[in-house]
Amino acid sequence: MKILQINSVLNIGSTGRIAEELGQISIEKGWNSYIAYGREFRGESKSKTFKIGNKLDFYAHLVTTRLFDRHGFGSKRTTKNLIRYIKGIGPDVVVLHNIHGYYLNIEILFDFLKEYNKPVFWILYDCWSFTGHCAYFDLVGCEKWQKDCFNCPCKNSYPKSLVCNSSKNFNDKRRIFNGIENLNLIVHSDWLRKSIGKSFLKNYPVSLIRNGVNLDNFKPKEDNKIRDKYNLGNKFVILGVASVWGERKGFKDFLLLSEILTDEIIIMDGLSKEQERLLPVNIISIGKAPNVIELASIYSTADVFFNPTYEDNFPTTNLESMACGTPVITYDTGGSPEAVDDMTGFVCEKRNINEVYSKIKTIKEVGKQNYAKNCVDRANKLFDYKERYAECVDFFEKVFKQN
Repeated sequence: MKILQINSVLNIGSTGRIAEELGQISIEKGWNSYIAYGREFRGESKSKTFKIGNKLDFYAHLVTTRLFDRHGFGSKRTTKNLIRYIKGIGPDVVVLHNIHGYYLNIEILFDFLKEYNKPVFWILYDCWSFTGHCAYFDLVGCEKWQKDCFNCPCKNSYPKSLVCNSSKNFNDKRRIFNGIENLNLIVHSDWLRKSIGKSFLKNYPVSLIRNGVNLDNFKPKEDNKIRDKYNLGNKFVILGVASVWGERKGFKDFLLLSEILTDEIIIMDGLSKEQERLLPVNIISIGKAPNVIELASIYSTADVFFNPTYEDNFPTTNLESMACGTPVITYDTGGSPEAVDDMTGFVCEKRNINEVYSKIKTIKEVGKQNYAKNCVDRANKLFDYKERYAECVDFFEKVFKQN
């Protein structure tokens, strides 16, 4: 059996790690694994890899997006090259991850997949597939995507554009993405599953299979190197982690929280240099963790992980924190609350910083140790990547045998 995965990145970020780990599980089951990626690739891969396009192709697609709001409709030559590659290896199963990201032409790719007539699985991480522009719409409270997009309030967010072509994009996507006989959708959150049920993709079967984390890497660390490194002493530590901080991820909420803290301290991973200049004395930027081992140490050091996301599917950071024995406080946003139960953290109303601080004080009063075992147990039971991705691969095989 041959499996081909297509994603914007490989072995970097949550989707890139998922693609690599799915490939590893496939190989362990005796499959031949191939991964085609469009942008970044870090480290090594156990799968055979294929780079889709180059930097010039990427920037050309970026210009198409900025000037004409036609994200997903550039990269014609590179997508044709990808199709030649697919024909050359002849995969039995095709798995799509993020097909947005300035590297694919969705019309050319889906026209081919409709003719290829092999099982296709599309793992959706956001809402871009069924909107006319945006990846998320929660922040602006937009529900136009349920019928037809127009006058997009998110045209200045990813994938950013100077104009609005959301109505054409919406109708083109509806036409392009429908009509594949063997397409199965996979989601990590019940929130996204329900959203798809209101969209033009609602006629496809949707399977809820949670994502997971590598529990060999993300587990409680007992050393105090992080506390020593950043002179944290015995202070109660509130942690924030994001690959890119902005309005969607709740950067300003940390600034607001810092104003009402007493003797607690905040540490944040992933801030830009510009954001670092805005920090008060009780927020410490720790740069970007160089690897998952140090990131696990950072999670383990913190007393609580605060994830004030305003738009999200099923954040991996919540799972990573719990796996390291650190309770989670998050907003009632998308699928983020689905990772947490009453024994492992709290779900708060968006923007309610006073409620957040109240929950922080609760954890501080009873002690992190009263949550740590429950966090680790929940991560081990529900979010072991080997079990979750084996579930995915078993599903691929089941559908393949039925066809």
